Formats: sequence, structure tokens, C-alpha cells
Amino acid sequence: MTFEELKALDHQYTMQTYGRFDVAIDHGKGATLYGLEGEEYVDFASGIGVASLGYGHPAWVKAVEEQAHKLAHASNLFYTEPYARLAQQLCQRTGMSAVFFANGGGEANEGIIKLARKYSFDKYGKGRSTIVTLRNSFHGRTITTLNATGQDVFHNYFFPFTEGFRYALADDLDSVKAQAGEDTCAVLIELVQGEGGVLPLDKTFVRELANWCQEKDYLLLVDEVQTGVGRTGSLFCFQQYSILPDAVTFAKGIAGGLPMAGVMANEKCRNVLTPGTHATTFGGNPIAAAAALAVLNELDDAFLAGVNVKGEYLKEKIASFRADCVETVRGLGLMVGIVLKDGVDRAALVKALYDRHILVLTAGPKTIRLLPPLVISYEEMDRGLEALKDVLCGA
Repeated sequence: MTFEELKALDHQYTMQTYGRFDVAIDHGKGATLYGLEGEEYVDFASGIGVASLGYGHPAWVKAVEEQAHKLAHASNLFYTEPYARLAQQLCQRTGMSAVFFANGGGEANEGIIKLARKYSFDKYGKGRSTIVTLRNSFHGRTITTLNATGQDVFHNYFFPFTEGFRYALADDLDSVKAQAGEDTCAVLIELVQGEGGVLPLDKTFVRELANWCQEKDYLLLVDEVQTGVGRTGSLFCFQQYSILPDAVTFAKGIAGGLPMAGVMANEKCRNVLTPGTHATTFGGNPIAAAAALAVLNELDDAFLAGVNVKGEYLKEKIASFRADCVETVRGLGLMVGIVLKDGVDRAALVKALYDRHILVLTAGPKTIRLLPPLVISYEEMDRGLEALKDVLCGA
């Protein structure tokens, strides 16, 4: 099939809900993708942070293939080994106590919201259900998670939205306290606001927030849909902030390309969701769980240290370009934001990078976001950096 034939098929038979780039992907290897005619692309996007082990990783392929031959699905009415082993690894490596498996980030965040409201209802009764989130946050595209998102641009079209959210300023505990009250049950944060512009939260703010939430018995919820599973240089980002949240969501990179997500709860919250209060048909799917186990087996301490080194390499190289269009470079691990100066035509820069076969993302109003596969090689990074330098310095 030619690119034009594929594009025509898409336009005729799929809802046009995505502003797709003029790129068709056929296959990949490592952190390099290939088009229908064999053209190469250096991937600084990884399926929006999903392809944690890149493409064609032998251990991942083997795990998926072996599990596909054995059992694809059995439902959560029965026990299967892969999800149980995965839950064990997640808990033992994070200090959390129990896991609920879902399929995508929005669904996971719906689950964490339900957990928080039920915790409060069980302990205090009705009337304590409001969740405080942060301005610039992004938590999903369901009716509920859109309203949990602290960006007004998402609060349109789909009225009425689920009520029960108020928004505070990031890194401002007084602002959080002002938005909380007797009706509050939880505070929900991203430790690095990804869609908001790759904005890491201040560590002192987060630790003080955690202590305050504990005093008030508000659950501290951390959305790690994008920051988790090695992306920021530790298995989960909260481990760099020296906190143990009440509940944490994960998705994207967990299964290396297959749909999987979930909620981890601490000991206080492990038994909040009981039979009949929450469920999902495909959660803990054996093939996705086997893939996730392959991902976690690769993400040992040495691997995660390498993620940090690669992230610093990218940031230092980009900062050294001294491009007139760049304001700053920020992020954690291999979650990097190139913040452009006001007035710079970001769309033109992104198109120029795609024309050079470098795949990148955007975030917030003026940031180019890099989320490469965690296995990206220095050769692949250097190829991408060469194009980035040419495009940014020529802007």
C-alpha cells in the first residue's frame, strides 16, 4: 500500500479526531522507525512515551509471543499468573501495597478518583468528595478526567462535566490550601506536568504537600501516566521526591507498546475498592502483563542510571546550541522540554524536524517535547541532535 492509499483509507473510514503528521510508519528497530518505502525516522516520541524498550526488543517480543501461544485472555473472574507476578514486582519495587490493572491513562485516573471518593465516603460519609488538582495539569479525556485537568481549553463541548474539582497553582502550598476545604478528599498532581509543558514540580513543595495531606487526611494522588516506568530516571518519579503517595496511576510505557495501565495503592488504601465497586474487562490481560514483566525486567538500577545520563546528555547538548529561539531546556530523565521564546513559530520548527525525519512532540503553549524510547542509542541521539541544531539555530 502506498502512503497516499493509506491516507485515503484513513480519511474515508476513520473519524478524523487526530491531526496526523504526514508520516506513515511501517516498522521499527531500537529507536528508529521506518516508513512504507523504507525511509528512516529517529524517534524522539516513542508513541507519546509508550515504546519504553523501543521496537523489536528481543526480550519483549519473546514474552509477548510465548504468552500469546499460551493464553490471550481469561477475564478477571479467574486467576492468571502474569498479572499477579507483575503486581508483585510493582509493589516490591515501589513500596506500594496493591495494584488494580486497567487499559489506559484516562481509565486509570478515573479509578484513582473513584478510590479517593470511596475512601472518604467510607470514613466520613457524603459531602467530602472534592479533589484539588493543579493548573496546567492534564489527567485524561473522559468526561471526569477532562474536568480534573487544570486547563480551561479542555473544559468545552461535552457539558455537563463531572463536578467536584478545584484548581490550585503548582509549587504554591498556600494556593492548594485555599482551594481545599471541608468538602475535600484528595489532591491530585503530576510530578512533571507533561502536556502542560514538561514542568517538574519543586521537591520542597511536594514534600510539604505530602505532609499537609497526611495531617488533613486528604489522599495524595500522583498521576504517573507519563512520568512512570523509568521515563524520568527512576522506576517511578515519586521515588525521586522522597514521598510515598496514597495512590499512583501508571500507563504508557508499562507494557512497552501494548495497552495497559493501573492504580497502585498504599497500605491505607489497598482495600478501598471492593468487589463490585470497580472493574474492567481487559485489565491485567495476560499478554499485556507478560509484556510489562519484560519491560520491568530490563529496568534495573543500571538501566535507570543510564536513562538519567542520556537525559543529561540531551539537555546539555541542546543547551549548548545557543539557539536564539530557545528560552530554556528542562525535564527529568528522558522527558525533555525545549522551551521556545515567545513569538517563535513552533509549528514551523516541528515541521522542519519532521522533514528531516526527526519525530518530536509538543507540550504546553511553546514547548517541543522529547520522549524517546529509553533504549535510544547515542548514535540515534546524535543523529537527532544534529537535525535539532540545524533547525533551532536556523530559526
